[in-house]
Amino acid sequence: MKTPRIVQLFFVTALCVGLAACGGNRATRSDDMSVYGADMRPSARQTTIWDVFGNRSNPNTTVAVNKYLWNASLEVLNFLPIQSVDPFTGVIVTGYGTPPGGGRSYRATVQISDPAMDARSLKLSLQGPGGAAVAPGTVRAVEDAILTRARQMRIRDSGL
Repeated sequence: MKTPRIVQLFFVTALCVGLAACGGNRATRSDDMSVYGADMRPSARQTTIWDVFGNRSNPNTTVAVNKYLWNASLEVLNFLPIQSVDPFTGVIVTGYGTPPGGGRSYRATVQISDPAMDARSLKLSLQGPGGAAVAPGTVRAVEDAILTRARQMRIRDSGL
């Protein structure tokens, strides 16, 4: 007598879960497109399980990193030991090192996010010993040094 009752309870529970999974298509505030900026809108195409098996990416894509900012970052931060470099995403991660004539060690992470030679393309993060925050003026000075060196390199190359 107990077995049919358990089976009946199982089917009722499965039916309730199935109906709950088919919830209504109510638009929520996060679905409102006016909330997102032009560059933050989610893609209109939904992904499926079959996207795993298809290779739709273009194999001939180029690297979207500005070569002058990349080389200038490596030159300006050459006193820091390099831990990780990824030219395809534009990320340079360094270890701790002390600048020439300085007494405090720093660690840097650089991201170059755009092929344009623009200050907005360069994102720099500096950390002190133990992950301590670094003064914004110091970060700004290093960013300015990288941008200045990148401009010098571009001017030098345009004279060829």
